[in-house]
Amino acid sequence: MSNDVVYNSHVRIERIAGPLRKAFLPEEENPIFFSVHSDVAKHYGVDLTVVEAHATTLDYVVAAAGG
Repeated sequence: MSNDVVYNSHVRIERIAGPLRKAFLPEEENPIFFSVHSDVAKHYGVDLTVVEAHATTLDYVVAAAGG
């Protein structure tokens, strides 16, 4: 087995405001937005009338692990 690096992921993330972030992922034409929603927003005291709700990074990790 080789110890050579096979793949480097090149991802850029921009913080927009508060928990709202925009991620630029390989092979995706449009950026992906991350934020908080429902109970996560409540836990962190985020007012969803002020901040746009989106899936959390944890939601994406869970989806990826299940894939």
